[in-house]
Amino acid sequence: MASTSTSLTLPVLPLDDEVVLPGMVVPLDLNDTDVRAAVEAAQAAARSTPGKPRVLLVPRIDGTYASTGVLGTVEQVGRLADGDPGALIRGRGRVRIGAGTTGPGAALWVEGTPIDQSVPEPLPGQVAELVKEYKALATAWLRKRGAWQVVDRVQAIDDVSQLADNSGYSPFLTTEQKVELLETADPVARLKLATQQLRDHLAEQDVAETIAKDVQEGVDKQQREFLLRRQLEAVRKELRELNGEQEGEESDDYRARVEAADLPEKVREAALKEVDKLERSSDQSPEGSWIRTWLDTVLELPWNERTEDAYDIQGAKDVLDAEHAGLEDVKERITEYLAVRKRRTDRGLGVVGGRRGGAVLALVGPPGVGKTSLGESVAHAMGRKFVRVALGGVRDEAEIRGHRRTYVGALPGRIVRAIKEAGSMNPVVLLDEIDKVGSDFRGDPAAALLEVLDPAQNHTFRDHYLEVELDLSDVVFLATANVLEAIPEALLDRMELVRLDGYTEDEKVVIARDHLLPRQLERAGLNADEVTIDEGALRKLAGEYTREAGVRTLERSIARLLRKVAAQHELGERKLPFTVAEDELRGLIGRPHHVPESAQDPAERRTAVPGVATGLAVTGAGGDVLFVEASLADPETGAAGLTLTGQLGDVMKESAQIALSFLRSHGAELELPVADLKDRGVHIHFPAGAVPKDGPSAGVTMTTALASLLSGRLVRTDVAMTGEVSLTGRVLPIGGVKQKLLAAHRAGVTTVIIPKRNEPDLDDVPAEVLDKLDVHAVTDVRQVLELALSPATSDAAREVPAAA
Repeated sequence: MASTSTSLTLPVLPLDDEVVLPGMVVPLDLNDTDVRAAVEAAQAAARSTPGKPRVLLVPRIDGTYASTGVLGTVEQVGRLADGDPGALIRGRGRVRIGAGTTGPGAALWVEGTPIDQSVPEPLPGQVAELVKEYKALATAWLRKRGAWQVVDRVQAIDDVSQLADNSGYSPFLTTEQKVELLETADPVARLKLATQQLRDHLAEQDVAETIAKDVQEGVDKQQREFLLRRQLEAVRKELRELNGEQEGEESDDYRARVEAADLPEKVREAALKEVDKLERSSDQSPEGSWIRTWLDTVLELPWNERTEDAYDIQGAKDVLDAEHAGLEDVKERITEYLAVRKRRTDRGLGVVGGRRGGAVLALVGPPGVGKTSLGESVAHAMGRKFVRVALGGVRDEAEIRGHRRTYVGALPGRIVRAIKEAGSMNPVVLLDEIDKVGSDFRGDPAAALLEVLDPAQNHTFRDHYLEVELDLSDVVFLATANVLEAIPEALLDRMELVRLDGYTEDEKVVIARDHLLPRQLERAGLNADEVTIDEGALRKLAGEYTREAGVRTLERSIARLLRKVAAQHELGERKLPFTVAEDELRGLIGRPHHVPESAQDPAERRTAVPGVATGLAVTGAGGDVLFVEASLADPETGAAGLTLTGQLGDVMKESAQIALSFLRSHGAELELPVADLKDRGVHIHFPAGAVPKDGPSAGVTMTTALASLLSGRLVRTDVAMTGEVSLTGRVLPIGGVKQKLLAAHRAGVTTVIIPKRNEPDLDDVPAEVLDKLDVHAVTDVRQVLELALSPATSDAAREVPAAA
């Protein structure tokens, strides 16, 4: 609370970056021009008035004066401890600075108003508690500093204003904090501010002491560990001397190992540099453990270890034939590779341009056709080590190239680990499921594989962890994939593509008889003379109980059959030996799941009504049959237009539009009632609506289904077709002919219609499949309709059905 009853005129004594609070006594150097001018002006004014000379102590921060100053009296003028002239000034009370005025001397004179600092007596309860808290905090801080004589003086102060101003002596307060204390007029508010500042400082001091204590404990622990390790080394040295052993450092051991190892020259130089770093590093340095791990990895790699290839070409072919039925393309490619390697070795061309004669093959085909197991057979045939690298779900580029050594827990990539695991520089490495490699913020592993699988680059492959060149040119890489489109084009361009399109029924029977059945007999605990499965039962298992490109489901069916026989024998229901015949399958494992369309009752076949046609498609699981259903809406209830269902892609939707447009423009010459297409809505549906479908090869199938619907003529049950259709009715070529014909054969179809330009692809289809199929190569949709549609009947041609 300020009082305006008295006004003072005082010379200003500026304090640069210092603050004096009431009650403080400070010595000031009179060598300072401003200080000397103010003191002399005060002395001149004091000659005409009683009392000691008075000055106004005002903080000056960055050239700016505070709004509040302190009335100070010059207690004494004399010499300071260092001999310089000085004045001793005591702070008396706060003064609010007013306007400037004139006065004697060279000092700046201002008018000021004293600020009343009284607090009503007795002290209110909250103020008394505040006084008590401040004294407790100040006492705690002073005791930590050992200032016991000051504690009693602080405890003796009862005035609130004086107690708050006493904090001006605190060395931890900044100039800004002291100015804030000075300008806070209310004594209680000022004491609260001083208490908060002291409390914050004590909290910071506690944290600092805790950190210092932890650091000291850590240092003490390191020193103790250092002394113990030195003692341990001394004990080991004494023991070695007692046992007559030679003394040697760990770094010397690594140097000897590197020099004794059979390493390439550049790798040896890099290893010796790391040994030098290890010798210079201290035992406590984390870099030492990184270097030791790196050296161990380099020394464990088989830099100059190679297995000799088995150049018995006929023997290798026999091994492949014995372990895998079918897959002639892959067997021929491996046989060719071995023959070329043999001739290069015979002529001294094993290494040309720093590169050896490795191979990179991509085995693409549906699941279960033996891609993964083929890799092991190839290694067996060549006499090489075999390593499998699973790439399914890999999303981190470092999995291929390795991590930088600076990372904690860094490891070399999977390729280097595969070489290390194989123990030779020329193994057969199977990169399994290369089409399942993903990419995210950690990089694209497929891009990292570009160098690995490029025969022109992989003789100088650099792993991020090793950072030395690794020669992969002698490695045979076999990459497996289910979907060709999922492999990046740049990666696919570096590999030689070999397609595995699935097995014929005859091949499945051979595989089941020679490979699957013996394996499952062993797993079921049965002998070959206890349970036998005749060929008719195996053929029915392959044809009607399973419908797949591979043999996984067939093997599971055989395992289920043998488990059932074993369980019945243990229960006393069946005696061994036992032969499983074709007619006993239903009683053992239930009804067939895939009855051919041709074997069903004519009235139950899908194509028993007009508007349904059978197409052929290729999926990730191989070839499959695809039914197309078409219907016309009632002209009174349905809206005109084309409706497509069955989760179709854009290309397939366009094929449906093309088929409808062709029939509208050529319906008259085909003798179809195309007038109904103008007013009635057309609905085309592909069953198995949850499965996405796309591609142009269903064009002729949709055209045939619509023509069947309009003409009322049924599509032949034994006919399946594939081909793209154009607006003019041309049948254009498609892909996957072999897989589609194998699917038609599995489904019991006997007649297949393909585009004329795909006729050369029939060379890839097994002869036993072609013998059982009547394949027609056509160029025009009119030929397709002639072959696929059954002859019209008088009842069927009377009217167009509303639905199919």
